[in-house]
Amino acid sequence: MSAEADAVLVERVKRGDQRAFELLVIKYQRRVERLIARMVRDVDLVADIAQETFIRAYRALPQFRGESAFYTWLYRIAVNTAKKALVDLKRDPLVPEAAYVTHGEDGEETSRVENELSDGETPEAVLASKEVAATVNAAIDALSEDLRQAITLREIEGLSYEEIAEVMNCPIGTVRSRIFRAREAIAQRLRPLLGTRGDERW
Repeated sequence: MSAEADAVLVERVKRGDQRAFELLVIKYQRRVERLIARMVRDVDLVADIAQETFIRAYRALPQFRGESAFYTWLYRIAVNTAKKALVDLKRDPLVPEAAYVTHGEDGEETSRVENELSDGETPEAVLASKEVAATVNAAIDALSEDLRQAITLREIEGLSYEEIAEVMNCPIGTVRSRIFRAREAIAQRLRPLLGTRGDERW
């Protein structure tokens, strides 16, 4: 479904069509949960925060003017809801290991990074790719909340710099800086594995 299709569903929701909102929830639930999982320590809280996100979105939808894409607006609500939950619980936002696990088409849990890098056929290549995936995950885990959020929205969720700026409520220059710093931190950990020079990112 495209942004145009989302806009049609939003208009249907505004006219009282609850089924249209259910379709939006179905479309974005996993992506919202994945985003939240990178902000909170307790995986058991992810579903609750996601549910609260959609409740808030449903209540706020009459005020949604369509000036941005629906999912950008929804992600901002998710980020704010997760931050509020963290404040309420007085917890530090740390990334659980489960946040890096996604379910493949066969239902098995696989690391997203590992999945993307495991094209090698030899056992050595597979082992190396797992080591790279673990290193990337550890590097992301060690980032500050702002850097981790920015790199997640860019590299995992595929949002544009403009959309990330809206979600994170900061200037686009700040977004570019955070993503650059996050990539540099990840690259620094990868260089010993990949044998790249200091002036090369990967």
